[in-house]
Amino acid sequence: MTVELTQDQMKMAETELKGYLPKSLQVYGYLVLKNRVTSDPARVFVDKWPHFNVIICKPHIEQESDLFRDTVVFANNQAILEQTIRKSSVVDWSRYLCLGASLVNMEIFKAVASESDVPYKQLAACHMMILEDVSKLPSLDSSKISLSSLDISHLGLVNQMWKFGEDAASGMICNMITNFPSCCVLDAEGKPVSWILTYPSCAIGMLYTVPEHRGKGYAKILICTLARKHYAQGYPVYCFIEEENMVSYSIFKNLGFTEVPSHREVWFEFNDYYISR
Repeated sequence: MTVELTQDQMKMAETELKGYLPKSLQVYGYLVLKNRVTSDPARVFVDKWPHFNVIICKPHIEQESDLFRDTVVFANNQAILEQTIRKSSVVDWSRYLCLGASLVNMEIFKAVASESDVPYKQLAACHMMILEDVSKLPSLDSSKISLSSLDISHLGLVNQMWKFGEDAASGMICNMITNFPSCCVLDAEGKPVSWILTYPSCAIGMLYTVPEHRGKGYAKILICTLARKHYAQGYPVYCFIEEENMVSYSIFKNLGFTEVPSHREVWFEFNDYYISR
């Protein structure tokens, strides 16, 4: 039996998750934004209330462009997590699911899915990196470039350049651009040539610079700018870096972000999203 949280209960859950930082950071960050910013609808479930062991944040899926929205999970007890996903209807194994969780918790989902012959595939395995002291960010000269925020007219460009971008991701990216902090560098024609966004989990990411504008220091300027925005609004300042992306790892590390030791967040897809169209 699971409990769906009310808005007031989500605020209490945010406080409760502070006690499990940094491992709870993805779900904690999700609630930080959910409790402060009007954004696309989502439901939050726990195994029991008020002292929960499992919390699942589940976005509203209505059409194809919504399918890539992440369901994110935190659990401090793997046995209760397994019991929760077996006995509740929160996870619908008949439909496509894009899921983000710690590596150890993801093993539970994989085991339950295998028993029901649900296919799954790893999308990403990431280092979690946190900026503890924003004041130590370098002062970088941005006086000669045009800095702005992304707007909805940039949705197609961002979706096209993201490695996971496709029709199923456009709803998530639209939500990010419309409702959460972002930053970009504009060229002389007002077109973004480098950008960074905020995920629904409050992680900064989707960093990209078009090839002909690389090597100009844009990525560092954007990271520092968005990190300061997050800090000023009371948001956690952190990111996920894919294990094989050593270029981004080095950039964030050199700016003062530190990795959470022996912790990996992973994203898996269950079922083929085409069967859910």
